[in-house]
Formats: sequence, structure tokens, C-alpha cells
Amino acid sequence: MNHTGTCFCGAVELKVTGEPEAMGYCHCRSCRSWSGGPVNAFSLWKPEAVEVTKGADHVGTFEKTAMSQRKYCTKCGGHLMTNHPTLGLVDVFTATIPTLKFNPGVHVNYSEAVLPIRDGLPKLKDFPAEFGGSGEMIAE
Repeated sequence: MNHTGTCFCGAVELKVTGEPEAMGYCHCRSCRSWSGGPVNAFSLWKPEAVEVTKGADHVGTFEKTAMSQRKYCTKCGGHLMTNHPTLGLVDVFTATIPTLKFNPGVHVNYSEAVLPIRDGLPKLKDFPAEFGGSGEMIAE
């Protein structure tokens, strides 16, 4: 299945192909600050499943840490995705791809949460162990 999306102004278009590797919510301070909200909804894709189909010359990158290369439109500032090279995955903001049925499976970095969410999903203190985190669960 293919999903297409754009930045805020439409200068950059992207396409994701297939199914995401995972979907959920991140509560870390960096994601909250970047997204401008109390929590960030993510969808993780293999890099080969994500393609900028229009406006690649308008894609800017901000790299605060080696773990996250945040991509945005240089015309409107609209957020597009975050490349996570250490994980081998790309987080395409779910709001950027409106036809994707968002089916979250986990909360990560819940120890930093500023908005408690009681939805029955697993709440991880940081990241899953396979991504270098503790894998420790936090009780709801």
C-alpha cells in the first residue's frame, strides 16, 4: 500500500510504501519540543520505503544529535520526517501522511511524559531493548 503526504505548504511531497515497522507515541522532550505538542505520534519505516517525490531541493535537515536527523520544508517550515540512522528507520510524522490508518502499539520515553495517557498501551520508560533502551515498563 502507498500513502502520500506533503509539508504544510505542499512544496514537498513524499510517499511511503508498504506497512510501517511500528507506530506509537513518543514523550521525550526533543520530540515534544520539535512537534510543538505534549506528545508526538510516530510511524517508523525502513528507509527504502520512504521517498521524497517532489520538492527535494526544499528539504532541510536539523541534526541536534547523531540519533535524529529532523527533516522539514525550507519554504514553510513544515515538519516531514526524522531519519534515525542508528536505528536504521525513518519516522514519518503521522499527520504528514493523512491516509495512513494510525494504529499505535506503544508509548516510548514515557518517563518524560507531561500528558498522562491511559489507553492500555504498553508504556516504556525509554526505548525497547532492541533499540538500545532499557525496555523497562512503567505502570499505567
